[in-house]
Amino acid sequence: MTDLKPGDLLLIGEACSVQFADDRELRLRLVSVDPRPTYQGWVWLTGYVLNDKGLAIDKREVFVQQAGLRVLHAAPALTRRR
Repeated sequence: MTDLKPGDLLLIGEACSVQFADDRELRLRLVSVDPRPTYQGWVWLTGYVLNDKGLAIDKREVFVQQAGLRVLHAAPALTRRR
């Protein structure tokens, strides 16, 4: 899994945690990754849940297995202006 960064659009499904199985999977626009240590392979994420039109409908904090995350759309790389 690549490093997660704010702005990434993630699919959070059953591979992340059983609580997101079937129709409970989420599309989450990532805001932050909690840097505090957790269980090996698990991570706390904060972000906005998007509806089918891509609009934010809820802000959530979720505890998931990082290996199960799918990046649907990576945030664009920032470039420095001079």
